[in-house]
Amino acid sequence: MSRLHIPSVETSPVASVPLLDAVKKQLGVVPNLMKLVGNSPAALEGYLSLNGALAKGSLGTKTGERIALAIAEINRCDYCLSAHTYLAAHVAKLDAAEINANRNGLSNDAKADSAVRFAASVAQQRGHVSTDEVQKVKAAGYSDAEVVEIVLHVALNTLTNYINSVAETEIDFPVVQAFPK
Repeated sequence: MSRLHIPSVETSPVASVPLLDAVKKQLGVVPNLMKLVGNSPAALEGYLSLNGALAKGSLGTKTGERIALAIAEINRCDYCLSAHTYLAAHVAKLDAAEINANRNGLSNDAKADSAVRFAASVAQQRGHVSTDEVQKVKAAGYSDAEVVEIVLHVALNTLTNYINSVAETEIDFPVVQAFPK
């Protein structure tokens, strides 16, 4: 059971309802994460705005999901591992070997490997990456704008990892657990 209340869409704060309705229209369902964050209309609007903006970025869905899996594993967030394993397989169409690599902070795609490794390093080092790491991701073909997007994907996923860990959000996707430490 979640440590924070997860309202239904109907019992959510009035200002959250249109945002949650838009989520349902886009996804077909309203995941528990969205309902949980919807306890604060301001938080839900902020989350959805950043998520929507990054979806328009140049990294693409596959790399976004790869980063999400790496960060969820680093932060040991079973809710996000479950959600992003499902999304990686069914939306981004990543295979099981790629999903496993991503959870280990890697990718089987050479260019994406640089992005995922860099994202993992950003998370593990709390942003204090070396000049060499920045140069490596840029040498792999990522522009300054894309490096900024990678960092924002790390931040967005860390945000959801933390809220789900604090709340112990009930998982409403096929359950995936973090690798044993």
